[in-house]
Amino acid sequence: MDEILARIWENLGGRIGGPMKFRLLMQPLMVSVFAIRAGIKDARAGRPPFFWTVLSDPQSRSDLLRDGWKDIAKIFTMALVIDVIYQIVVERWVYPTESLIVAIILAIIPYLLLRGPVTRIARATMRGPSQIAAGKAVDVPTSRDPLTSKSAGYIESDPRR
Repeated sequence: MDEILARIWENLGGRIGGPMKFRLLMQPLMVSVFAIRAGIKDARAGRPPFFWTVLSDPQSRSDLLRDGWKDIAKIFTMALVIDVIYQIVVERWVYPTESLIVAIILAIIPYLLLRGPVTRIARATMRGPSQIAAGKAVDVPTSRDPLTSKSAGYIESDPRR
């Protein structure tokens, strides 16, 4: 078992300076774009931050995980395929566990770390600094009135009124 862990650790470290190292930057960057998009959508819809809700709310966990998987499935699969190609080129063998570890590090972890904070930041910027300082919550409109082509407008919800 110690030999396997030592081999995995050594092989994972070799990927940093080895061939195809561009993927170590490109795949997390692509996942970050999807996480930012999803976080902004969450803020507009008024949903709570992603990762915290996945951990703390068992009722909505499966829906959230399914939604997140839709965003990262292609990138996760690409990370697996590219790592298998890397292993064939460099190692002349395929180690599936290492491929899974690399795909999780490159695709899933950045998504989980970014989507929630992006939701919080987007929600704060949608409210604006004056409403945040005054303690007022502002609901951001999500649709337009099709008859007038105007925004539905902001609805203030302040419990002190």
